[in-house]
Amino acid sequence: MIKTIFTAALIFLASTVNVIAGEPTIALGPPDINGLYQHLQDVSVTVKAQGGEGSGVIVTRAIPITEVQPPALGKPLTVKVNFVWTAAHVVDSLRSVRTVIKDGQSRKMIEFKDAQIVQELVEDGRRVGEMKMEAKIIKYSDSENGEDLALLMIRKKGYIDKSVTFYQGEGRPVAIGTELYHVGSLLGQTGSNSMTRGICSQVGRVLNLGNGAGVVFDQTTVTAFPGSSGGGVFLSERSGDNAGQYMGMLVRGAGETFNLIVPIRRMRAYAKREGILWAIDSDCPAPTLKEITSMSVEGARSPAREGARVTKDSVKFPKLPLRREENED
Repeated sequence: MIKTIFTAALIFLASTVNVIAGEPTIALGPPDINGLYQHLQDVSVTVKAQGGEGSGVIVTRAIPITEVQPPALGKPLTVKVNFVWTAAHVVDSLRSVRTVIKDGQSRKMIEFKDAQIVQELVEDGRRVGEMKMEAKIIKYSDSENGEDLALLMIRKKGYIDKSVTFYQGEGRPVAIGTELYHVGSLLGQTGSNSMTRGICSQVGRVLNLGNGAGVVFDQTTVTAFPGSSGGGVFLSERSGDNAGQYMGMLVRGAGETFNLIVPIRRMRAYAKREGILWAIDSDCPAPTLKEITSMSVEGARSPAREGARVTKDSVKFPKLPLRREENED
């Protein structure tokens, strides 16, 4: 009798919260070259934070919601969850620090407000509106004293079944001269999902940033403007079977076609260190939804933001979010 009730409860749960037994279907890339451009549009979004706007890309994963495999369904219960990779400096205005007293000891608590994810809706060649969703910041590494990376989780489950695919390359950078596309919110939501083209113009640039150890970037000629920060840079159709793969995140620039990206090899190293490699590598098992929402946002090994200095290199190659004063009428 108890087993029958438990089985019925699991089936009801699966039918009411969009839960799927086993792995849901996730579109990991463009089905063909003709679908490449639309796919890059589908996985690109605007990221809004109080005081600024930037860009991001969607990663979709089947996330377990049960730690124990329910015998009634035969497979673990999973839910389709959409995540967004963006630049940390796009959402840094959402970070706050407060001091609390516990057991007679004062300690600092770091908190983040939700970001807003916006996706443009176009129909019959005309903008018809936009979709807005709240997103929880689950990982953050400071721009001046860390990796300038942030991973967000869209609170609405299963918003989209498409997902960006990441360049493998076995840790090697793409070749200089490789044609690339950038899709980002140039000048914020006004220029959302703008697509520009360029090449990989250099690899392995090292900037002296606040952490003092030197930070590696690759260089590209794709056109970027304020609002491009956090947007994806992708391989073009000239890369054959690798077309549409995400090879880095645009974060800084010194001119219209002198822009710097966080290369995927650095993103992968950060993700592995912070236990979120599943947000890049689809073959890496994902933790449960409860474990994801309980993660330390800044991580045990992340450098502290407080005390980071702004270096000459940081000024020479400024970050590219759109600040609110730049977007006022």
